[in-house]
Amino acid sequence: MATPIPPPQPASPETIAGSAALNEVLACLRARRPVFHSEADLQHSFALAVGEVSREVRCRLEVPVRGSDASEYLDLLCLGPAGRTAIEFKYVTRQWAGTAGTPPEEYALRGHNAPDVARRDFLRDVGRLERFCDREDQNGLALLITNEASLWRPRQRRMPTRDEEFRVHDGRELSGTLLWAGGSFPDNTRVLRGAYTLAWRPYMQLEGLGGEFRCLAVFITPNPAQPPPLHEA
Repeated sequence: MATPIPPPQPASPETIAGSAALNEVLACLRARRPVFHSEADLQHSFALAVGEVSREVRCRLEVPVRGSDASEYLDLLCLGPAGRTAIEFKYVTRQWAGTAGTPPEEYALRGHNAPDVARRDFLRDVGRLERFCDREDQNGLALLITNEASLWRPRQRRMPTRDEEFRVHDGRELSGTLLWAGGSFPDNTRVLRGAYTLAWRPYMQLEGLGGEFRCLAVFITPNPAQPPPLHEA
């Protein structure tokens, strides 16, 4: 039996497209979808939840981002009369199988077994969103849902790991230049313009080993110093 866990109330509302509060969207999402088959499943379900919370917000999946050197796509762009939000998703799972939801649905999640890569990729999303949020009316949201407890817990080993500066456990403060393995892999270096204190939220408690799911949401503020992209959804 799935047991929803209410999220803590934020000090100030975190909104999507200036209209849909994130805590309301997550409440709607967990009520309908306690777990997801894949990252694409999460993206689609989240877009539907945004629409339920605020019908004036339009959601567009896989939006091309123009003005960059390479072909890039944004997972989800939410458009509202009071603003826009660019969203990137990560759904990282360890192995879990069971039945959840109403009506009951069977799930068989496979284990990714690479939490260090998950940390790197999530912070890559944060960096991408900082670059995409180059207009005054657009903020960003990097959203991670996982049942991999090593992501929200501080590391236990005393020896430093190659992803030491990429740790995303609860309470971690992130800013500036992040080096992978002390800078031995320059392509993995991330430079963040913002400063972020990470706060994990409970998402869902399901039965069995690996049944606890948590959520990490990082909002990126607009940085309109650069000209807006040519693309309009």
